[in-house]
Amino acid sequence: MIKLPTSLSRKTLISVIGVVMIAGTTTVVAQTVPMEPIQWDKRRLDQLDRNVRRLERAVTQRNAAGQPVLVEPDPEVVALQGRVDLMNRRLQDLEATVLRVNGDIERLTFAVDEGKRDNAALGARLRDAEGRVRTMETAAARDAELNSPISSTSPTGDPGRDLAAAVRLAATDPALGDRALQTVTLAWPDTPQAREAFSRIGDLRVSDEDYDNAVRAYSSALRGWPTAPWAAATTLELANALNSADRKTDACGALTEFGNRYAATATAAQRARATELGTRFTCAPARAPAARPPARRPG
Repeated sequence: MIKLPTSLSRKTLISVIGVVMIAGTTTVVAQTVPMEPIQWDKRRLDQLDRNVRRLERAVTQRNAAGQPVLVEPDPEVVALQGRVDLMNRRLQDLEATVLRVNGDIERLTFAVDEGKRDNAALGARLRDAEGRVRTMETAAARDAELNSPISSTSPTGDPGRDLAAAVRLAATDPALGDRALQTVTLAWPDTPQAREAFSRIGDLRVSDEDYDNAVRAYSSALRGWPTAPWAAATTLELANALNSADRKTDACGALTEFGNRYAATATAAQRARATELGTRFTCAPARAPAARPPARRPG
C-alpha cells in the first residue's frame, strides 16, 4: 500500500483522494445516501491544485528513494465491479427473455386474432344452421297440421263466429283457412254458414286450378238453390269452373239457372258477367217463353 508523508494533513488527504477520483485511477463506491455536491469555486480549486502538487512531490521523493508508489485497487471496489458485471449479464439475460416473451406475445396475439375470426365464422355457420333447423321444424309442424284429419268440432261453439274466423284465416293463410272452412262444413252441416263455407272453398280450389273439386264445392253450396246474397255470384263461379273442367254443356246450364233464379235480384255487374260468360262459352240464347194462343170467343 502507498505510504504518504505524515506532514500531510487530513484535509489534504481528502483533497488528494478527490483528485484520484477525478483522474479515474480508482473506482468510487456509490453511497446509499448521496452527498451534497461540492461547490467548485476559485478558493477550492486553488487548494486542490496545492494538494495535487504536494502529492506529486511526495510521489517523486519516494520514487527517488527507491520506494515506488503502487496503487492497489480497493477490494470493495473489485467486489462491486464483479457485482456490476454480474448485474450486466443478468440484465442482458433479462433483455433476451423480454425479447423472447414479446415474440411469444405477438405470436399469441396473432393466434388469438385467428381464433376470433374462426369463432366468428363458426358462429355465423351455427346461426345459419340453427335458422335452417327452425325452418325445417316449422315446415314439418305445418305439414303435420295440414295433413292431420279435419276436425269436426266447433272452435267457438257458434257457426257464425266459426265462419268469420275461417274467412279471416283464409285471407292470410289459404291452406289453414281451407281447413277451417271444412271444419265449419263438418261441425255445422245443413246450415247457411256451411253452404257459404262450401262457396269459399270453391274459390280456393279455383285459385289452385283444381276445377273438379271447385265444381263439387260450388255444387254443395248451391244445393237446393239457396237465396242467400252470395248465391248469384257462386252460380257464375260454378259456370266458369264447369267450363274450365271441359263441361261446357253443364256450364251453359248453370248460366241458365242463373238467369232463371238470380238474374232478377242480381247486380248489373253480375248480369253483365253472365252475358259475357254465355258469349265466351257460345251458349245458345235462352228461349223466350212461348206465347199463348188467344182465347177463342164462344159462338
